[in-house]
Amino acid sequence: MTSDVESWLALSMIDGLGDESIRKLLGAFDSPAEILSAPAAELERVIKRKAAASLVRGADAEQVAAALKWLENPANSIVTLADADYPPLLLNIADPPPLLYLKGRRELLTFPMLAIVGSRNATPQGLANAEAFAEAASNAGFCVVSGMALGVDAAAHGGGLRGTAASIGVVGTGLDIVYPGRNRNLAHLLAEHGALISEFPLGTPAIGSNFPRRNRIISGMSRGCLVVEAALESGSLITARQALEEGRDVFAVPGSIHSPFSKGCHALIKQGAKLVEAIEDILDEFGYECPARSIRASDGAKEPVVQESVLLNYLGHDISDIDALCAGTGLTVETVSAMLLSLELDGVIASLPGGRYQRLR
Repeated sequence: MTSDVESWLALSMIDGLGDESIRKLLGAFDSPAEILSAPAAELERVIKRKAAASLVRGADAEQVAAALKWLENPANSIVTLADADYPPLLLNIADPPPLLYLKGRRELLTFPMLAIVGSRNATPQGLANAEAFAEAASNAGFCVVSGMALGVDAAAHGGGLRGTAASIGVVGTGLDIVYPGRNRNLAHLLAEHGALISEFPLGTPAIGSNFPRRNRIISGMSRGCLVVEAALESGSLITARQALEEGRDVFAVPGSIHSPFSKGCHALIKQGAKLVEAIEDILDEFGYECPARSIRASDGAKEPVVQESVLLNYLGHDISDIDALCAGTGLTVETVSAMLLSLELDGVIASLPGGRYQRLR
């Protein structure tokens, strides 16, 4: 951390002074303290008059004091463009944030990173895939980066934390706010065993325009971006497009041609994203050595009996209901219902809303 923490905070908190203006000023002056003390005439040689006037008015003193108080907790820190451990890949994007708030393990910023994103309303298979890919990537040495949203993001963080390289959550609020509230326990786990980062000052609420900005950090910090499940209008595709613009590799997990949650991934694959079925597909692309164990399938559940095998073969990996399964297998409703319950208890399938079922393995 730089010695002039208060000046960095004050510079970043000035209303009407955008990141581009801050970067121009940092290129023209020796330090944030020098920028803050410069007269308007000098500032106007570098930035527009309106922005210079905002700078002369200064930051809200109470807001700066609150951030300094927050920094008294040893788990909290700020990372600036002048710091050696500022994420190196993030420096190379078009709009790197001048300052990041961080809670947790700062050393994770030096790890190679893989972004894993996807649908908030993921299927059970999508959640399982996200967890498995994230844990395998973490065990291969990649810190897993995602956006702390429900669904695939939360599953990816959980898998990353179970691996050796942990996980970083990039949020679209101040770090004193947990959003969404249902991820409060996850936020505490990331703060203790991984890290949370944000470019937004403390107290910043969940505003819609914050999240595309958050997404550019997720992709910008990472070697590549894996999309696990996404509808065609998913925000995950914004992250993937930003990754492509930033020169990152984009990967996508394929799914059923009938699932709306696979259409976004299939669109990415058509556009040149690499189709992946196992962590080896990603590591090969990066030139990393593959781990000893693949994540192609879940382990531990017992093998189904013969009739259950017939049912599973007909179900395949698409979503289906009892009527279709009975018609396809010739089995009675009672038999199919009993087998579906048994398979669900064994973790082989999952029940979905509307009396539908999907295979997990």
